Amino acid sequence: MTGFIGGGIGGDVGRDCEGLAAQAQALAERQVSSRELVERSLRRIAATQGTLNAFRIVRAEAALREADEADRRLAAGERGVLLGVPLAVKDDMDVAGEPTAFGCSGDFPRKKDDSEAVRRLRAAGAVIVGKTNTPELGQWPVTDGPAFGVTRNPWSLEHSPGGSSGGSAAAVAAGLVPAALGSDGAGSIRIPAAWTHLVGIKPQRGRVSTWPQGESFRGITSDGPLARTVGDAALLLQAVSGSHSGDLHRPPAVDVLAAAGREPRRRLRIALSLRPAFAAVRHWLDPVVRDATLRVATRLEILGHDVVEEDPRYGPIGFAFVPRSMAGVRDWAARVPDRALLDARTRVNARGGSLLGGGALRAARAAEAPLRRRIGEMFWRFDAVLTPTTAVPPLRTGHLAGIGTRDTNSRMIAACPYAWPWNVLGWPAVSVPSGLTAAGLPLGAQLLGPANSEPLLISLAAQLEEDQRWYEQWPDGHPG
Repeated sequence: MTGFIGGGIGGDVGRDCEGLAAQAQALAERQVSSRELVERSLRRIAATQGTLNAFRIVRAEAALREADEADRRLAAGERGVLLGVPLAVKDDMDVAGEPTAFGCSGDFPRKKDDSEAVRRLRAAGAVIVGKTNTPELGQWPVTDGPAFGVTRNPWSLEHSPGGSSGGSAAAVAAGLVPAALGSDGAGSIRIPAAWTHLVGIKPQRGRVSTWPQGESFRGITSDGPLARTVGDAALLLQAVSGSHSGDLHRPPAVDVLAAAGREPRRRLRIALSLRPAFAAVRHWLDPVVRDATLRVATRLEILGHDVVEEDPRYGPIGFAFVPRSMAGVRDWAARVPDRALLDARTRVNARGGSLLGGGALRAARAAEAPLRRRIGEMFWRFDAVLTPTTAVPPLRTGHLAGIGTRDTNSRMIAACPYAWPWNVLGWPAVSVPSGLTAAGLPLGAQLLGPANSEPLLISLAAQLEEDQRWYEQWPDGHPG
């Protein structure tokens, strides 16, 4: 394995100040200044941008001004959940004064306002150091493109950190920021989490507002956190949770932060499922991934839970996903300054969104409620479902480059068949590290639940984390 080169990035603040909660506490106790933490983050970004290429935009001057303002507020006795902490957001979220290119080439206008999730981050006191790379319109489970180059995995520069929130995952895994926001329309938080040894939460649809869009990608996309620990992921999720008056989906509030601090309150019954939902292409589960998932199942049994092999009754769920996904691509493609600069595969998908944007799209939306009833039936007998997050270890960089739409779709479905059904349902999912391959590449398993089940999934993930202590492992080259 080839680790990333992290020269000049460590030791200046201290290894005990890496996590989100730890940084927030150190700032509140005046053990460190926001300027120190932001300067360290910016140094680490600069030192790794030529190798990892995690960021599309770095807000160096603005972030330092915001850090100085945070320090003034802290000195005046003000406290905020994330006051002064440096964080990053994926480049599909609006940050006032910056363009939102969502992985595309072209001259995009600067946004006048923050998106609602970013506004809530700022309200909690966070300093946004930059916007992270994402493939074009978030379509692929790798992060590369002509607009920004190749984003690489901190655990191996020859491999992808996944996608489409690959830049956010790479930034957190490498210790450039303690946590970051991503978005998940078909596993785009959970896949990078699995491939970079992180915790990734796709929350209940609407838990985190996607405003200025009433819903994102016709309701299949949710924003959520990537972090090294369950507690840090829950802290970030709690900070950004909440609705905007224009949101189409407004779930009841839940306390995810309290859930991260306790074990499940009872013995849980967990379904172990290794069968993916969609059989349009032949699936092959890598034995290394299978074994890692089975080890997680064994640990859950040792922790006192019942694990039983059973698959969700997915039914024709693929037909409820594709029209919504392609319609989302079509919607976004209409906003780019120059459509001629889009990837040929994006143009194909946008045309597909136009063709499927009428009756097929309406049928896809109408199918969601019956699918929820069909799949939700198992939650009368089970509390959660355990599956692999992906079917294979991290893909090599370039795996999806220079090929056509059909081959791209086949390779994507083969590598990542497990995550997207929960996007159709809109229900919560949490990916946790499940180990490393013999070559040291990260793997992940996901915990799936019914509507508004984030507290249960998070408490279960926290119990597993206490047992496995995955946060103690770092990629080569990091001071941790």
